[in-house]
Amino acid sequence: MYATERQKLVEQLLARQGRVAVVELAGRFDVTTETVRRDLDALERQGALVRVHGGAVLPERASTTELTLVERAERRSDDKQAIARRALDVLPEGFSGSIYVDAGTTTAAVAELLPARLAAIHGRADVVTHSLTVASALAGDPDVSLTLIGGRVRGVTAAAVGASTVAAIEGLRPDISFVGTNGVSADFGLSTPDPDEAAVKRAIVRSARRVVVVADSSKQDRDLLTGFASLYEVDVLVTDAAPEPALAHALAAADVEVSLA
Repeated sequence: MYATERQKLVEQLLARQGRVAVVELAGRFDVTTETVRRDLDALERQGALVRVHGGAVLPERASTTELTLVERAERRSDDKQAIARRALDVLPEGFSGSIYVDAGTTTAAVAELLPARLAAIHGRADVVTHSLTVASALAGDPDVSLTLIGGRVRGVTAAAVGASTVAAIEGLRPDISFVGTNGVSADFGLSTPDPDEAAVKRAIVRSARRVVVVADSSKQDRDLLTGFASLYEVDVLVTDAAPEPALAHALAAADVEVSLA
C-alpha cells in the first residue's frame, strides 16, 4: 500500500473515531510503527491532525482548541436538549433552593428548560450564573430569582471570568450546580482549554453542595489544557452515551452516578 493510500485511510479513521493509535495503525496496515509515524507527521504538516502521545487526534480535539459559542450551539443540539431534560430530573417535587448554572451550550439548554421544570414540580429557585446566555434565558421568569455575577466577559463563551468573578463564586454555597466541561477523562478528570474559564469552573465545583456535570459523549475521553476538577468532586454525570470501559471504571471508583439521556 502506498503512503498516500495509508494516509487517506488514516484520515477516514480519524473522522469516524476522533483519535488513532500508532500501534493499532501499524497492525492494520502491516507496516512498522516508524512508517506510521512518518505518515502522521505528513498529515500533521497538512493540518489534518494533531500528534499526541501514542497517536493523533483531530485538530478540533487538541488541548487548546475552543469553538465559538455559535459553533458549539449548532453541534448536537438535540443531544444537549435531551441531556438538559434528564439533568433537571435531579430537582424533586416542590424544590425550593439555590442553583448555580455554569456557562456553556449544554448548561444553556438546562437554563432554557428550567422554568418549565419548576412549573411542573411546583418549585422555585434562586439561580446564580456568570453566563450572559444563561441569564438571558431565565430573566423575568416568575419562579426564578436571578443573580448575574460580573467580571471581564470572554467573547467566545459570553461569560464573565477573572479574579472578581472567582471571588464572588467562592462566597456562595448553592444546593446544586450544573457544570459544563470540554473534556472528561479517567486520569485527568474535567478540563477546558482556557485557564480563566477553568478557574471559574473550579470555584463553581468547590462551592456546590451537589455537582451535576452535563456533557455530550463527544466530551468523553478528552483531555484539554487545563484541569478544573477530579472525578471525585462530581456527584452526577449526565450524558447521551455510556462511557467506554476505562472511563466507566474511573467514574464508578469515584462514586459518580452516570445518568443517560
